Amino acid sequence: MDKHTQSKNVVNRLARASGHLEAVKKMAEEGRDCSDLLVQISAVIAALNSVSKVILEDHISHCLVESLGEEKQDVLEKLFDAIDKYVGTNTKRLEGRH
Repeated sequence: MDKHTQSKNVVNRLARASGHLEAVKKMAEEGRDCSDLLVQISAVIAALNSVSKVILEDHISHCLVESLGEEKQDVLEKLFDAIDKYVGTNTKRLEGRH
């Protein structure tokens, strides 16, 4: 089994975040309003936090599951719930997670 099941998703999300950041850079070069820049920077940060969560969940779902075994599923569910609460989101769980 491929440990990095979300690689394509991660690369796509990072490409979008990178493009958005380039647009924010252009806004700064054009001298756009500071509040507009801050709003857009906040969106980039949120996108990076979101992709970080996908990477973390993928790592936990595959690398840790393999080392812990299936009997630890309840512990992993509690960990995912804690991550959701910490990040402040309730994202869809990764498909194919153990």
